[in-house]
Amino acid sequence: MNQIEIIRAVSDIMDAIGVAVVAIGVLWGFILFAKNLITQNSAEAYKVFRVQIVRSLILGLEVLVAGDVIRTVAISPTLMSVAVLGAIVLIRCFLSWSLTLEIDGRWPWQAPRKE
Repeated sequence: MNQIEIIRAVSDIMDAIGVAVVAIGVLWGFILFAKNLITQNSAEAYKVFRVQIVRSLILGLEVLVAGDVIRTVAISPTLMSVAVLGAIVLIRCFLSWSLTLEIDGRWPWQAPRKE
């Protein structure tokens, strides 16, 4: 295997890990939801379920971005591929911020609310 093939394999593994993180997080969320339906009311169980899914989405997006960065920078660092990577990173950052807003009720740069 040459260096390009190794880098491509690493970035493919990163993509697979990102997808696995999201899938396992959603499955774990369903398990927690079913467990919490028995011990808590449905509103609290749903809230925990949503938080679990959003956290797994955020983590999965971060791993997928890492795979894209590795692939773009190491394999094909052309102006067009870097521009596409920049657009992907911007979209994923916006998604991560939106998901953080969904969980915390505030943007990541805002101070936490006092309860």
